[in-house]
Amino acid sequence: MGQPGEDQPILVLQHIGCEPPAAYEDEILERGLALHRVELDRGEQVPDWRVCRAIVVMGGPMGAYDDALYPWLGPEKRLIAEAVRAGKPFWGVCLGAQLLAASLGASVAPGPAPEVGVLPVELTAAAAEDPVFAGAPPSFHAFHWHGDTYELPRGGVQLARSELYEQQAFVFARAYGLQFHLEVTPALVAGWGAVPAYAQSLERLPGGQSLPELLAQLADVEQSAVALARELFARWLMHVVGV
Repeated sequence: MGQPGEDQPILVLQHIGCEPPAAYEDEILERGLALHRVELDRGEQVPDWRVCRAIVVMGGPMGAYDDALYPWLGPEKRLIAEAVRAGKPFWGVCLGAQLLAASLGASVAPGPAPEVGVLPVELTAAAAEDPVFAGAPPSFHAFHWHGDTYELPRGGVQLARSELYEQQAFVFARAYGLQFHLEVTPALVAGWGAVPAYAQSLERLPGGQSLPELLAQLADVEQSAVALARELFARWLMHVVGV
């Protein structure tokens, strides 16, 4: 990918094809920024993070603790730890947030129940002072589809919570972790139902929810959620990455 410079790309780490950066990627490309995508589940090699402008890590059906099942998880967490502690800007979503927490020494484990659907997220008082979240509404609806949660890493600042999971977003230095999805569309999430781990979590929901019901919920908030995704990510690009 060449040497660091004005043209250095934003490194995107994906763990499954159906979880790309979506609206975040749209923001990257519309700004004319370079993007280097690595699909870890396909065996693609992780590059040297030093030649990247920033790092974006997306979701996936695996757990942050599943090193024995996914041999690339250990190297990925080491990359995250080294890069974040060196001050590299980082944006992690769902599994990406859990990997950030794990890389910083915090525990990641299954939560009390799967958190699936369009549900409210509440910002903390600290979010009002954060350069990325300061402009966000104090409460908003976001899409969730996860069963794991994380502890707040030492030195991290909690930015958001939900009724079921206390940890929904945090910042550590120049690194942000978001447990929820603002970036997705119903068309994208429709493919998640074919992923066995996601289908199983859907079946475990009290009362049961069908995939069409989830997609209908998401369609109702898609416009506002994607707009907020673009706004937050744009603020991260401007105020943290510096582009």
